[in-house]
Amino acid sequence: MDRANVNARRQAQSLENLRVENHALRTQLDDILELAHRNQSILARHQSFELKIIGASHFKELISYIFSELANTSDLDIVTLALVDPRQDLQQMLNDLRIDLQEFPGLLFVRHEHELQTKALLSYKPLLGKYQSHLYGNLYRSCAKKPASVAVIPLVRQNRLIGYLNLGSFCAERFLTTMATDFIERLGSIIAICLENVLNNERLVYIGLTDPLTNVSNRRYVEQRTLEEIARARRQSYGIACMYLDIDFFKKINDEHGHQGGDDVLCEVAKRIKAELRLSDTLGRFGGEEFVVLLINANLQDAMLVAERIRRSIAGKPFTLSDKGHCSTTISIGLTTVSEKHNLGEATAVAREMISRADRALYDAKRSGRNQVRCE
Repeated sequence: MDRANVNARRQAQSLENLRVENHALRTQLDDILELAHRNQSILARHQSFELKIIGASHFKELISYIFSELANTSDLDIVTLALVDPRQDLQQMLNDLRIDLQEFPGLLFVRHEHELQTKALLSYKPLLGKYQSHLYGNLYRSCAKKPASVAVIPLVRQNRLIGYLNLGSFCAERFLTTMATDFIERLGSIIAICLENVLNNERLVYIGLTDPLTNVSNRRYVEQRTLEEIARARRQSYGIACMYLDIDFFKKINDEHGHQGGDDVLCEVAKRIKAELRLSDTLGRFGGEEFVVLLINANLQDAMLVAERIRRSIAGKPFTLSDKGHCSTTISIGLTTVSEKHNLGEATAVAREMISRADRALYDAKRSGRNQVRCE
């Protein structure tokens, strides 16, 4: 009888062990299924994100997806993007295309990758780990609260670095140096391709609005931009200024140095004018040796200072020509302003009258001896 009881107890214990083991296995299976469903959901979100950025045809659209959709898709606290822009051509083009970069505080521009102050970033391999200000401070400088851990992903196209996608989390364990980087490398590759694509699209638009010789805006763009800025000045209640500029005795330069010499002077004049302007200002070639400048949020005193700087920069240094010769020239400038009080009526009429007044002031400068600024 005792042996029967012992066997019964053993069988009962075995059954209990099986039930416990079965429950543990069911729990593990439930966890695996839950993880699979969660991973499937994450994969679906990432696929949706990738389709959106691949379908983006404009820079602003793509950047908006990166900063909003990527953060939500990957459950990130911080996303920044640093683009390499050695000559600030990219910023100038985006500004000329009326893309307000201030809408994206997480969008950064660096003149050279060495500005990022760490040799570790030059390997073109993703870097994961705890946030260290001396390594990653420049990449997250727009963030009031710094991340605890980061993933810095180089964006490379055809062996050329175009920028860095920078992910951040307030959780110190989110990005560890021991983690595999296959997924984020793929993400970086897709975003790099999309960036290259939209920037090429924007450049095609920009080329249609750019003077091919001097590489500043053409007349069509300036006229279009003038109407937009008049409307914006009304909404935000500020004044704008317009300069009409003409190179003095330009025909003589062509006669003495040939058309190539004239082209050299035109290009250098445009470069010197541009150097005195803000990114928000507009410079365009109106034709021949004439240029127009539109100064945003500027009164007469501000505009006079800029105009004088331009005049001195042209007159103060000889121009180096392609044939190794040199020549000197000066520029005459007509200036006018439209204050918020006088920005009234139809925008096209305001624009026409503003440019006409600047042209009359230019004529006055020419008639009074050239190499000077006159206002109307």
